This record gives sequence, C-alpha cells and structure tokens, in this order.
Amino acid sequence: MRTRANWLGRIIVTTFILGSIAASAAQAQNYTQTYGFGTFYRPFAADSLWNLKPVNPVLGSNGVKKPLINLSWIPSIDDGAYSVKVFMAKAGDPAMTVVGKPGMSGVGDPDTGHYRTITIPRWPADVAPATGEDGHAEIIDTVTGVIHSFYQLRKVGNKWTATMYSWTRIDGRGFGNPAHWSQGARSSGAAPTAGLIRVHELNDNRDHYRHALAMSLPAHTLANGITHPSYVYPATTADTSAILNTGVIPLGARLMLPASFDTSTLSTDQLRKIANTLKLYGAYAVDRNYDTAFRLYVENGANFNIMPNGTWNTRVVADLEKIRAGLRQVVSVERYADDNQAAKSAAAVKVAGDAKSLLSMRGDWLDAGTSKKGDAVYDTWLESVWFPKTTKKVNVVNYSNGISKVAGSMPAARTPMRFTARTSGGALIRMQLWAGSSLAYDSGYLADGSFASFQWPAMTGLSVKLLAQSGVYTNWSSARGILVAE
Repeated sequence: MRTRANWLGRIIVTTFILGSIAASAAQAQNYTQTYGFGTFYRPFAADSLWNLKPVNPVLGSNGVKKPLINLSWIPSIDDGAYSVKVFMAKAGDPAMTVVGKPGMSGVGDPDTGHYRTITIPRWPADVAPATGEDGHAEIIDTVTGVIHSFYQLRKVGNKWTATMYSWTRIDGRGFGNPAHWSQGARSSGAAPTAGLIRVHELNDNRDHYRHALAMSLPAHTLANGITHPSYVYPATTADTSAILNTGVIPLGARLMLPASFDTSTLSTDQLRKIANTLKLYGAYAVDRNYDTAFRLYVENGANFNIMPNGTWNTRVVADLEKIRAGLRQVVSVERYADDNQAAKSAAAVKVAGDAKSLLSMRGDWLDAGTSKKGDAVYDTWLESVWFPKTTKKVNVVNYSNGISKVAGSMPAARTPMRFTARTSGGALIRMQLWAGSSLAYDSGYLADGSFASFQWPAMTGLSVKLLAQSGVYTNWSSARGILVAE
C-alpha cells in the first residue's frame, strides 16, 4: 500500500520527453526464454539479492506480530485484488499512451519529477490491472528488457489512466539504487514483479521457489524512521507516513525461518514449498498492509488458494501461525550462494549493488546563462540528457539535481570518488560541487570514457551543478555522468 506523499515529497522537478530515444537505442535481446536469469520467466540478474541464498544467516529477535485490531485475520498468501499480473509485451504490439486520472495533470513519475502522459512503446492486448485500490500492473517489454510498473491503472472509456509510473530492468538487480531510487510501486522502491510467486512456478515440481519472496507487513510491525530506520539496504525509500508505524522491522529487511524449522509437519504441499523457500531465501519486507500479520504475493491468474479445495481448514490456519511465529529478521549473513552454490561474500554483493551512480541526470536542463529550458531532454530509461541535431555547440546547465537522498549512500568526507563521462555524438559532461557560493570541486568537461578522481569535500550542505555540451552534426548526442566511490 503505497503512500503517494512518499514520492511526491521527494521528487526533484524535471523535464523530459518520453518517446523513441530509449527504445531505439536499446538492443533487442531474448527476454522471453524460459530459462536463465534476467528474463520474463526468471527476473533479475544471477547476483541479484532476490536470486541469492544466504549462507549461515544470523537471525535476530525481531519477529512478525499478530494482527492488532482484527484478531481473527490470518496471514495472506494469495493472488487477487491486491496482487499483480505480469504481462508480456512483444515486438509488434502497439504503443499505448497512459494519462492521469481525472483531475490530475498527468501520471506521477518520481524518476522525472513530473505529472505527464506516459507512452509505452509496446502494450499487450490482455493488460488488466488488479481490481483492488492499488490497481497494480506490470508490463515486461521483451524487446528492451524494461519492466513498466503502474499504480492505480484503470481503463476509463477508451483511455488508460494511472496515478503513478515507475520502471526497472528485467536483467537488473531488482532493487532501487541511489540515483534511481523508485523502481516500482512498492513502498520500498522495488517493482511488484520482484519476489512475486509467478503462475509458471506453482507446479514446477520443485519443493521451493528459486528466489526470495515479497512480503508486506502491518504498521505495528514496521519501523517508523525515528526510533528505528524506516528502511535499510537494499530498500531505497519508505512511505512518508512511516512515522505512524509502531514496530521495529524496516522495509528492505530480509526475514527467514530458522534452519531448524520442520517443514515436513506442515499440512499441504503449498505451505511446505513456501516454508522451504523462507528457509532457503527468505522474504524481503517491501510494502505495508493493513493489520495482516504478513502477506505474500501470488501472480494474478493463478487461482491460488492456500486452503485445500477452497474451504476453511484449521490445520492450515495453525500452520500459518507456526510460520508467522518462526519468522525472524536476518541481522547478518556470512556469504551468499547462487544456483551453482558459488560463494559470494556479503560485502562483495553489497558493493555490486551499490556500484551505481549517486548522481541522477534528472532535473530542469536550462540554456546556459538563462532561466529558459533548453532543447535538451532527460530520458528516464537511459538516465541521460539528450540533444537534438545542431550545427553549433549547445550548452545547458542543471541546478536542480541533488546528490542521492537514499539513507546510507552518501560518501563520508575525503572518500575517494570517481566521476565518469558516458556520452555519445561528441557530447561532454561536467560536474561541480558547491558549498554555498564557494566552488568545492570541478571535474572540468569530460568526453566519453574519461573520468576525474577526487576526494569528497569535507563540507556540509553541498549542492550539485551539472553542465552538458552537445555534439554537432549528429542526429542525437547524449551525456550522462556516473559518480561512485572508488
């Protein structure tokens, strides 16, 4: 259940034209295959935390609380009104424009900072959002490998409307990063595809699901951001209304059943498969629900029912209570293992997950020396600024861009840093750090592949000024700056 103020309060105002730039630049790959990571049927990279098994995890004392108000409510494991369906978009599917709901100026986009219309290059004919208030729908474009996430998607007459749009890569890590912190319509910034029990997994003759599960928790279990952090790595955000939470478990926490938990005593194969998964991979807290001890999400269309034959079963109720009582927050992990049991240290996995730019290119790109918006536009899917064809150099500046607001991602003073240019068509990129009216650092203009190394200034209140210069006589030129700790 996503609180809208969460992203509206944190976005940086930007301008951007969503069109054919990213779609034409992306290289088509086979994202439809039924095997291998980073595909429609097995989302995200092999080293994504969703796909890695913790080895020798240490479980703490923080557990999942029972319902506070509705004492008879049991944990929920189902598809239905508050779950999501994943749709496959293929080459040849038509484009679709999604507009804002009545009374809104457009669809909210936390990545670009605007309410705007969203044009998706390929739209499957069978798109049908979940019927609950959240109206989730996930569309995986198998040409570009982009997951398009919609919140409160509805068809009104002959128009599609939505409240929010986000995106992530099907071959990415499945969580946000400091520059692109909102990658889906979950409170944690993750896409609803992540951790979802998919239709094709239900009867695959395995005794566990081969990824961590997505779990929502109630406000009296989740932390409030004051006495305890409201989110921790790998989550990148939390609801602004998290202040109302009264628990201690943050979004982004992994919860697991202990190795000693006896799954053989559970009454159904469905529960044993889920419990085995919670022992091997666990579940990430990704969202908040209302007073349900925990909810695990099954893809819509599965006709999944945790009760045998759809009738109330007291043994299942007792088993769900055993699982709830056994779940604990993971406080440390010795290492991780992939499908081939290859070991990966916890530090290496975190470094790989953090090795994304602290710097976003979003923001208003103005003609240098003016307050006028230039012709340069921000492309969200490529996270870069693009210039149309020009016969003379065009200089633009971005004052509104901020360094990451993701908790724990900011570098400490004197941390070795590297600013790298990723440009095309002869464009250049430059970064300046300012402390008030004092210039704290200047990278100078950099061409593609060039970088500048420096130590993070020991100053407070730093602001960022980005400058970009177009190429000339090319159909498009582009610039992106990547800022990481060395």
